[in-house]
Amino acid sequence: MYFNRITLIGFLGSDAEKKVSNGANIAVFSLATKTSWKNDAGTCESRTEWHRCVAFGKLADFAGTFGKGAHVAIEGEIRSHEYQREVAVNDHRTLIPQRVFEIRVDSVLKLDRAARGESNDGGDPEVPR
Repeated sequence: MYFNRITLIGFLGSDAEKKVSNGANIAVFSLATKTSWKNDAGTCESRTEWHRCVAFGKLADFAGTFGKGAHVAIEGEIRSHEYQREVAVNDHRTLIPQRVFEIRVDSVLKLDRAARGESNDGGDPEVPR
């Protein structure tokens, strides 16, 4: 049996980037999650992790509307791919393999509350799979 699922709740670091590739809509965004703890001295410390998230199709249309600071919950699977990155040292250029991990988003839920003065038309802020 295999299981590759991830659920993240966090905030967007910048506006979602909308793209079109081979006729398919794509939205790419960075999601920040934060972990906090107290160290041995009793001082609070924290670490922020950044997650590259990619949505496709109608889900990309919805996710593409997210702006910096949007609070969202996403579900999906972790994927990785490798590409050749060019590195220059002085006049010498070389290619090194670079592995990138990203979340292929299957479901998005926008957690932000409606701004004051906006009406709630009862629309579901979640886009189904």
